[in-house]
Amino acid sequence: MAPGQTNGHFSQEATARILVVDDEPRLVSALASLLRSCGYEVTEANGGKHACELIDTRDFDFAMLDLRMPEVDGFAVMTHLGRKQPECGIIVISGESSFTAVSRALRRGALDYIRKPFDPEELIATVKRVIGKQMLVKAHEDVQVRLEKSEALHRYIVNSSPDIVFMLDANGRFCFINSKVESMLGYKPNELCGRNFRCILDDRDVARGIYAFNAPDISADNPRTLEVRLKTRGSRQATRHFEVTAFPVDPQTWTHNHRAQGGGSGQNACYYGTARDVTERKEAEAFINFQAYHDLLTRLPNRALFKDRLELAITHARREEQTLAVMFLDLDRFKIINDTLGHAMGDRLLQAVTQRLESCLRKGDTLSRFGGDEFTLLLPSIRSPEDASQIARKLIKTLKTPFLLGEHEVFVGVSIGIAIYPDAGDSMDQLIQNADIAMYHVKAKGKDSYSFFSESMSVDSTHRLHLERDLRQALEKNELRVFYQPQVCAGTNQILGLEALVRWQHPERGLLYPGDFLGLAEETNLISHLSEQVLDQACRDVGQWIRAGHQNLRLAVNLSPVEVEHPRFVETLIERVKSNEFPPGNLEIEITENVIMNDLEQISQKLRELAGLGVRIAIDDFGTGYSSLNYLHRLPIHTLKIDQSFVQGIHSGVDDVCIVNAIIAMAHGLKLEIVAEGVETEKQLEYLRTLRCHQVQGFFYGPAQPAEDISKLLVQKPACVAVSS
Repeated sequence: MAPGQTNGHFSQEATARILVVDDEPRLVSALASLLRSCGYEVTEANGGKHACELIDTRDFDFAMLDLRMPEVDGFAVMTHLGRKQPECGIIVISGESSFTAVSRALRRGALDYIRKPFDPEELIATVKRVIGKQMLVKAHEDVQVRLEKSEALHRYIVNSSPDIVFMLDANGRFCFINSKVESMLGYKPNELCGRNFRCILDDRDVARGIYAFNAPDISADNPRTLEVRLKTRGSRQATRHFEVTAFPVDPQTWTHNHRAQGGGSGQNACYYGTARDVTERKEAEAFINFQAYHDLLTRLPNRALFKDRLELAITHARREEQTLAVMFLDLDRFKIINDTLGHAMGDRLLQAVTQRLESCLRKGDTLSRFGGDEFTLLLPSIRSPEDASQIARKLIKTLKTPFLLGEHEVFVGVSIGIAIYPDAGDSMDQLIQNADIAMYHVKAKGKDSYSFFSESMSVDSTHRLHLERDLRQALEKNELRVFYQPQVCAGTNQILGLEALVRWQHPERGLLYPGDFLGLAEETNLISHLSEQVLDQACRDVGQWIRAGHQNLRLAVNLSPVEVEHPRFVETLIERVKSNEFPPGNLEIEITENVIMNDLEQISQKLRELAGLGVRIAIDDFGTGYSSLNYLHRLPIHTLKIDQSFVQGIHSGVDDVCIVNAIIAMAHGLKLEIVAEGVETEKQLEYLRTLRCHQVQGFFYGPAQPAEDISKLLVQKPACVAVSS
């Protein structure tokens, strides 16, 4: 007998020849052993390719095969078997349980479908049943049996389908729908039968649904597939997404089935279809799309979406000859709060800031989180720059009120740069860049304000970039210098302390003073590195003089707010002092009132820790900040420094004299030491002496000097040195 031909009849059931096909050898072996134990003649095929080779050379009564196999899958084996041995029965045994796969296998001629993992007893029973039925069909060649088999398989598909299966008549009314509709949408099958399918379509998809079924090219070979929203029972607002596949059928050839679970018999059916719930997939797609264009923390548009909207706004403004504004917002003091209270509190603060900022916007404005604590704002179709100014003022004002994070009350401000189209640029990148430049201009002037971009800022920005590059190199090449200004006893002219002041010996621009670069160092986060270098050098210099015999010589250092507000400020300062073997009792740190009042609770704790280690605390520029006297008796403060602006007003302004008098009198009452800064004339010195001001410093005793010049002064006497006036 030639390969591929059959003998025209089945062998007896006990000796039925069965081909077992799977890409898992252990499963093939186990299944073959099970079938052989029942007396069947079994041939094993490891994979689809091997099965096709066996089909070409041997005859089989039945094939049991998997669907999902590499190289040659089960469907390909079924096709090959259909060509070579069309009388061979097929049983699918597979872990693939999707409606599409089951339906496809049954359409290809599978007699039954067994899911993995299988129960051995059920499998043998199924095999016996299928073999018996197939032998009967083959023996009698009864067409009616084939029809019954087809109906049974259809019932299996319909009843076990995870999808809604339905039939429509020529008018689009349900004439059958399976019971799955009740668990998915809440409708009983019988209540839908006789009603038009549009009754469960979401109103937004009715037109699409009607058009799909009336399309001229729809056929059994070209079914219509579309995604629509279906309404759930009891609420028109509750909808789910479904993928509907439907095609026409001939009512004359359709076999009506009265035993499928559901409503209706399918009589007069003109369309057959399925509806698969894809709500989770659609929601996942929507979430992925949201992630791509939004910041998940604040729910604001992200940089990509902001740029898209800005591009569209520019196109519209150009066409309509209108004006728009781009704002670049940077939160002040956010980094300090984030480092101090932790990232969780920082995230809560960003969310709270977002809510306040959104409350100031107009309909159509776009606020986005550009990254970190930076935001951008698009104001389309403004009438004049004043509109942008009003919004900027509202934004600044709304952030003035403190934020309550748990038990902490924190303050943040915002620096805003504004670029107006088309004056400040006619492209997306130009407007964003120039708004950013204007924002940095605000920060350089003192923060918590706003500024419009001007061409002069571009020059300043270029200069700033060059200066930042040079400053980084200066820190690497040790170009910073420490100068010292004596703090002198007003009564004896003796040097009691030295204030360390940083200078930058720039290779091209010469000696630069703190005002030229300290603000930049704070903005670029270089201030900590800079301060470490200055403190190390000052501790080495003054420590050497202390060890040389000036045991009471005090070192005063002025600390940046960024340093003081850092959560590891105390640990870092003490580490530097210990590493340089400097006595803490000879160190006095100078901080401003504003630093204390920004976060009184945290700063108080830090100052108490330092005072406990012997470090002295001085309030710098006293009288120019909050001037709240409440904190003076609560904190371990040793010294008040009168700002030089008040000292210079002595004998020239009555108000300034009154302030100096009040500060000195208050210091005496609180038993605090006083240092008057900026003393330049004999008259100023004499006036301060009459008020019993303890110490003075200023140009009257000379400018700040390098260490070698200070050494010469200190060499004159072993202890405190009198300085000639």
